[in-house]
Amino acid sequence: ATMFGGGVVFSKAAITHFPPILLSAIRFTLVGLLLVWFVPVPKGRLGRIFLAALTSATISYSLVFSGLKHIDVALMIIVVQLEIPFAALLAWLIFKDPLGWRGTLGMIIAFAGIGVIAGAPEERGALFPVFLVMAGSLAWAVGQIIIKSIGSIGGFTMIAWVAIFTGPQLLVTSWLIEDNHWESIRSAPMIVWVAVVYLVVVMTAIGYAAWYSLLGRYDVNQVIPFMLLVPLVTIAGGVIFLGESMTMARLLGGAMVIAGVAAMVVRRSRSE
Repeated sequence: ATMFGGGVVFSKAAITHFPPILLSAIRFTLVGLLLVWFVPVPKGRLGRIFLAALTSATISYSLVFSGLKHIDVALMIIVVQLEIPFAALLAWLIFKDPLGWRGTLGMIIAFAGIGVIAGAPEERGALFPVFLVMAGSLAWAVGQIIIKSIGSIGGFTMIAWVAIFTGPQLLVTSWLIEDNHWESIRSAPMIVWVAVVYLVVVMTAIGYAAWYSLLGRYDVNQVIPFMLLVPLVTIAGGVIFLGESMTMARLLGGAMVIAGVAAMVVRRSRSE
């Protein structure tokens, strides 16, 4: 949770220099090049992995990072928690997975928390970036439905091949939408490249290796609740290292979102 939450803080630092989609493109390209040598080719599943990469990574990160460029990490990490309600809602619609009263109540509380934040006068200028993050969260949830249909191929294999497909997709997207690519790369100071290395090695390679190792060693209901620490780590990092402030609306709305997501996660992990 600390590695993931810290990655959001490093992303904000790097986005101040790189165009947001280009930063994501660099990250996934390097992750793919780092891991491709150690995983097998999932034959017969590459088409669906391509679609999963397109939705859960290319579209999702393009939207989320574009929103993050214009809002604080604290606000972004609160809004992005809607990934879990979106995923649960899609699973209910497509796979008929039961929500239950606890899941339904948690979803309502989470969305109400976003409403509290969005309705605050001091956040009205951030409504469009917040919408981008919400749209990216929905794209991520769609990708998880596709990933579920792929079946088990191993965590590292999935990460590697998603990254292999995502890197070129994001490079093309950045080339079509953004500009000043080479100038951004050429003039990037060392601290920005340190942030990129963190995103590639610590947040993605080591972070996901630890995550899947824990899932393989312990019950799901022992591991999943710890992911609720990610927004807390991110918010603390934003306040301490980026000088961000927490308003009453963010505190109240964020508490509602985390409480709603917690109700859904605990319900789901117990049922598993």
